[in-house]
Amino acid sequence: MASHKSAEKRARQTERRTAVNIARRSRVRSSIKKVEEAIKSGDKQSAMAALRAAQPEIQRGATKRVVAKNAAARRVSRLAARVKAMA
Repeated sequence: MASHKSAEKRARQTERRTAVNIARRSRVRSSIKKVEEAIKSGDKQSAMAALRAAQPEIQRGATKRVVAKNAAARRVSRLAARVKAMA
């Protein structure tokens, strides 16, 4: 437990920041899941649309440090390759 004023403030800030990061990470995961579902369904058009929507979300997650930069790049690259490989 925080024992002085600045530590109490830092605890409040951390709480708010954690909530924001959880929401942002959830948005990234949801967008990835939508692309994977579209790929699984076999519809290339919807998969491409989902990828176009997911890419900025993933990159924003990397910019805001909820996803590592290289991990975000790798995810986008792999999803794009899977969409491209569709019939």
